[in-house]
Amino acid sequence: MKKKVIGSTKAGYCLPVENALEFGGKAAGICYMPDSFDTVLNEDIEKTKKRVQRTLKSGHHSVYDHPTYNILFEDIPKILAMVLNNEGFYSTSEKSARYTKMNPSEQEKLVYYEWIDILKEKIQDVYPQITKGHTEKLAQENARYMISVFTPTTMEYTVSLRQMSCIIGMMKKFVQEAEDTAFNRKLKECMLVFIEECKEFDVPNLNNDIKNKSLSLFDIRKNRQNEFGENYSINYLGSFAQLAQAHRHRTLDYRIRVPEYDAGEKFNIDSKTKFYIPPIIRTENNKGDDCLENDWLQDIQTVSEVFPQGMLIQINERGTYENFILKAKERLCGCAQLEIAQQTGETLIEYILNLSPANNEIKEYLEQYVTKQDDKNYIAVPRCKFQDYKCSSPCIWGAKALQRKI
Repeated sequence: MKKKVIGSTKAGYCLPVENALEFGGKAAGICYMPDSFDTVLNEDIEKTKKRVQRTLKSGHHSVYDHPTYNILFEDIPKILAMVLNNEGFYSTSEKSARYTKMNPSEQEKLVYYEWIDILKEKIQDVYPQITKGHTEKLAQENARYMISVFTPTTMEYTVSLRQMSCIIGMMKKFVQEAEDTAFNRKLKECMLVFIEECKEFDVPNLNNDIKNKSLSLFDIRKNRQNEFGENYSINYLGSFAQLAQAHRHRTLDYRIRVPEYDAGEKFNIDSKTKFYIPPIIRTENNKGDDCLENDWLQDIQTVSEVFPQGMLIQINERGTYENFILKAKERLCGCAQLEIAQQTGETLIEYILNLSPANNEIKEYLEQYVTKQDDKNYIAVPRCKFQDYKCSSPCIWGAKALQRKI
């Protein structure tokens, strides 16, 4: 075997789309080359351009996944970053709302910074052994439930020419066809800005027109059943913030339905299923005192019209049992966001309990990652307790990582 680098990323350089198409056209030439790739590299440019036109029109588009772009998006709405991150072909580095302070609207700032202070005090009271810096990060991570999923962020997004063109086409389709809801109206406005900003990558015949794909994040199905076997499909309520963590597992499929609330509707704070409530402030963890929980619900209601990241949405998660365990090895951890850690543990137990006798082999495999009390009772354990996982950076929680309250 021999290796030859025929292209690579160059910092500060933007490959002209015309050259990217030619690069893909030369890659297409490999499929039919009579001798070596050097012949394709040195062929007449008009021959390459003709191959480009043939492959674009025929739908043989995978060759245009070879040229990629490293794009820095500044002030991109968080939800739009999530739309991009739910599509399969990409690498991303995004400013974290878990570890850095965000800059939301004035009303969001009011409740966001208020809850950073409340949570810091509460965390220090319940867990005095936690350092000041760790307390600050945990407070920020939970206070960000108060800020809009449309809050601007910064991300680097590495994507192929084909994928970028296809995403633009799928966004155009969403703008034209998606239901007219308060959430969709806000999202469509963001997408139109994105489409205009990225119009240079909107290549005719390379976009979404031929295969008529849709953005993978939004579920057009209204009723999905839970299923568990070789593959699984599970439905649950989770926050936007949890979804932003979960759908980074690209071997799994995530789709959502956002509650169709009218933008002017005021939420009933007695309905505790509409917003995520951090365990440390829940009534049951405060000796029956519901003051903090009610304050949380009242404050998050004041920003409900901008769709706070703590709003609960319907999530469908699908995949293979092997890939689910790969997710568990990332998320059943004291360093993971608590909401997703606990949801992953609940899914694991539900998976085991709902397997038919025909799936005993799968059941035995999954049982490696829980503590079994009897045939109907299991306890999820953190990954540091897995026999086939070695933790390289132990956290302060250890075996009690999934029982923590923050």
